[in-house]
Amino acid sequence: MENLLVTFGLSDPQALWALIKTMLRILLIMTIAAILMKISSKLIIKLKQHLKVRAEGDAEELKRIDTLGRVFRYIATILIAVIAIVEVLHELGISIAPILAAAGVVGVAVGFGAQSLIKDYFNGFFILLENQIRQGDVVDAGGKAGFVEEVTLRFIKMRDYDGNVHYVPNGIITTVTNMSRGFAQSVIDVGVAYRENVDEVMQIMHQVGEGMRTDEEFQFKILDNMEMAGVDRLGDSAVTIRCRFKVQALEQWGVRREFLKRIKAEFDKRGIEIPYPHLTIYPGQNKDGTAPALNINQPGKSTAEPAGSN
Repeated sequence: MENLLVTFGLSDPQALWALIKTMLRILLIMTIAAILMKISSKLIIKLKQHLKVRAEGDAEELKRIDTLGRVFRYIATILIAVIAIVEVLHELGISIAPILAAAGVVGVAVGFGAQSLIKDYFNGFFILLENQIRQGDVVDAGGKAGFVEEVTLRFIKMRDYDGNVHYVPNGIITTVTNMSRGFAQSVIDVGVAYRENVDEVMQIMHQVGEGMRTDEEFQFKILDNMEMAGVDRLGDSAVTIRCRFKVQALEQWGVRREFLKRIKAEFDKRGIEIPYPHLTIYPGQNKDGTAPALNINQPGKSTAEPAGSN
């Protein structure tokens, strides 16, 4: 033991005592840092609970509180860790000023190569400040769409319908389409054959919509009566009639599926045709104004014959 102390120059009791005090101070700094991290975490949790009580069950505000709470906890942990490291370096006798100066020079050099990373943090800060995206939202951002599982200052973690997880850096987000705010519109297009009565079809669609409004499963999801837009397109093989429901956020897809299911059953009951794409074949016309007839007696074959021929 004595040889080991001599090797490290600690044979002097004063030097040994100074080292022990330094190690104890470092241990104290690390302990205080750990305690502060736990205290900050608990304070943020209590603040979240207080804000949730004041939110009075507002689902959108609750999601915003959860998102901000996660970010504040991350920031508090980073700040406490940085301060603890600086104090430990000070106890070890390492001057911070040269490190800061060197970090400044290196930072300028690295900054050119880390511009995208810096942009991620700046964009993330404003996305959170402006409340554009929150944990639990369904959004389309950065070319990806899905359920937001995590929001940080650097990236957004989304899971799509197929279960794929997308990490989208905040720096590439220029436009955010949020499908979870307030209410949504479930837009539905229904195609029917040209020979069907459009007014009758729209009346049936209204009846199906009213039935869903009184259904126990959907009466709280649908916020207003169905809005009929009317004939939207005259397609190649169908007349497209458009309607929409004002629904709770994230319920637009379920309401649309149920409406299509019910309208299909109602059309089948009333004999209303939902056509397949088809073509009307026109063989042309003779110069004298007579049109040839099509021989469709043989399946898979069609031959043109002069009009009036036997």
